[in-house]
Amino acid sequence: MRRRLAVAWPDQRFEIVTIETVGDRVLDRPLPEIGGKGLFTEELEAALLAGDVHVAVHSLKDLPTDLPEGLKVGAVCEREDPRDAWVARGGGAGALALAAAGARIGTSSERRRAQVLALRPDLEVAAVRGSVETRLRKLDEGLYDALIMAAAGLVRLGLSERVTSFLEPPAWLPAAGQGALAVESRADDAATDALLVAIEDPVARAETDAERALLTTLQGGCQVPVGARAEAEGEDLILHALVATPDGAQLVRAEGRGPRENAVKLGIEVAYDLLSRGGEAIVAAFREPVR
Repeated sequence: MRRRLAVAWPDQRFEIVTIETVGDRVLDRPLPEIGGKGLFTEELEAALLAGDVHVAVHSLKDLPTDLPEGLKVGAVCEREDPRDAWVARGGGAGALALAAAGARIGTSSERRRAQVLALRPDLEVAAVRGSVETRLRKLDEGLYDALIMAAAGLVRLGLSERVTSFLEPPAWLPAAGQGALAVESRADDAATDALLVAIEDPVARAETDAERALLTTLQGGCQVPVGARAEAEGEDLILHALVATPDGAQLVRAEGRGPRENAVKLGIEVAYDLLSRGGEAIVAAFREPVR
């Protein structure tokens, strides 16, 4: 991203500032036990609001849909592979369907857990935390038979060879925004907006706008197992979505199609379809009671 900005604006200087978040620091507990939204974003957003940085770069799937007042998604960069990847240990099973009964599958995602158990309730799903390299090391040490990870993270780190197979949509759905980088900026910073035009990808923006509109409409919180994948087809978008119970016993699906220019509308429509098909009862269980 910095390279693309430097090419587009050679007279500007772009500096990277590294900020550690709660989600980066606390690695000995599953994400749902640490807290809710903002585990990977709050510290970056505080620096942005304080004026210490001009933009904050996030994996879009980690960015809550309700941003702090004064902030916005200033750009969505070209999307990397949004799929989930099956990473088997050694000569292990080449796909989820081929895993031996009782195999131990590592994932940090409730969405992945729910989909695994919906398809293969005979498998053990265990939490795994840490960097990509740390999780792969734990796999190689025999703590897991396979991992399910975001393909984009492996690709960006030059670890594509670790992918045994891909979990393909629409049968298996990734997280909303997966594979995309979001550049968060201040809502009133027109000068920075002008620079970010160079890295904005309209297709990625439309796809992720639809997926995030679906999340916003469901209003279930960040721990609801929700999968979403919008894919551009010409000037249209096709959106597939699901919501499930954590144990995978209930899984509701919906899909829709509409013009790319109406991406948000499509996400809202598919969300309501999910809710009407039985998703409302699933999502309601995650909502905090009104006091």
